[in-house]
Amino acid sequence: MGRRKNNQSSMSLNNAQHQATKICFNDDDEEENSNLDDSIVATEKAIAMDDVTMSDPNGSFVDGGDDDNTSADYYFDSYSHFGIHEEMLKDVVRTKTYQNVIFQNKFLFKDKIVLDVGAGTGILSLFCAKAGAAHVYAVECSHIANMAKEIVESNGYSNVITVLKGKIEDIELPVAKVDIIISEWMGYFLLFENMLNSVLYTRDKWLANDGIVLPDKASLYLTAIEDAEYKEDKIEFWNNVYGFDMTCIKKQAMGEPLVDTVDQNQIVTNCQMLKTMDISKMASGDTSFTVPFKLVAERDDYIHALVAYFDVSFTKCHKLMGFSTGPRSRATHWKQTVLYLEDVLTICQGEALTGSMTVAPNKKNPRDIDITIKYSLNGQRCVASRTQHYKMR
Repeated sequence: MGRRKNNQSSMSLNNAQHQATKICFNDDDEEENSNLDDSIVATEKAIAMDDVTMSDPNGSFVDGGDDDNTSADYYFDSYSHFGIHEEMLKDVVRTKTYQNVIFQNKFLFKDKIVLDVGAGTGILSLFCAKAGAAHVYAVECSHIANMAKEIVESNGYSNVITVLKGKIEDIELPVAKVDIIISEWMGYFLLFENMLNSVLYTRDKWLANDGIVLPDKASLYLTAIEDAEYKEDKIEFWNNVYGFDMTCIKKQAMGEPLVDTVDQNQIVTNCQMLKTMDISKMASGDTSFTVPFKLVAERDDYIHALVAYFDVSFTKCHKLMGFSTGPRSRATHWKQTVLYLEDVLTICQGEALTGSMTVAPNKKNPRDIDITIKYSLNGQRCVASRTQHYKMR
């Protein structure tokens, strides 16, 4: 995957300065929001003290142009390779937040039965065991489960952690119910890979009536950016490749969401929350939805793409905790999801780009995502209306 320049210049129509805003979590209680801010600050301080370097992988969702190709055949095998786990473990925003949630809220875990869904190397299970859990069942489908067993043994937790290899839907636990379900299920664009449905299945089958799910809230956000330089390099490149017309590839590239890190100075509009998911209550069908959006320009500029990102929250903690994957927060391995528009929109401050986003699992392979965006702008310098379809593979 290509990389944006960190100091990419804006093609704004004026030089108005764009002020960063606070991360907004969907919570009605102002005190809890304040606690969330405090906990994020605490997490950031812990991260700053940690001498772990975040990795910067190069991945893409190019499917070779064959719509019959999905990730079904390689999804679980890809998690057998240590490299993907190294990437996630070195994402200190992700891993330190989970560690802080568990270690700073040991009262939740003391003498409890915990089920870790998609355990990977078993890091969350180890955190839970160290926090005083009575027993942890770590379920992992890929071959990394074999490594997880060795890790558990090497660290002296074999009597507390049981690693079970297989799909959570096929596993039978030696207990009737569990007190806590913990999982790092979030994918790119929050829902890519559709692991959330496995967590919901686990909740309905194994969670005790008074049990909790961690994390229990997730929110998807949308904003719009100026991105002329990178769109020219990524999309318009195919118009003329050494004198040859390759626009057929351009059409495919336009329909593939790009996972990349966006410079916050590229943001042109407000950031709008599209949907909040309550993992404790939602149904599996709630991962398909259509939601409206209205993005208001904060300066005169061009819009080349929409950008989606997500926040997650742990509301059952002593203080509300969580993290954001947005462009104004510290970078994570999830980065952001960029959806390029066919039109280059010229927008003036105060004008609104309106529309709707439809999200649904792909019918052939529910781990992939189909996204449809309808947008419209009726401004002083630009009038445009279009529907675009994206395939996240």
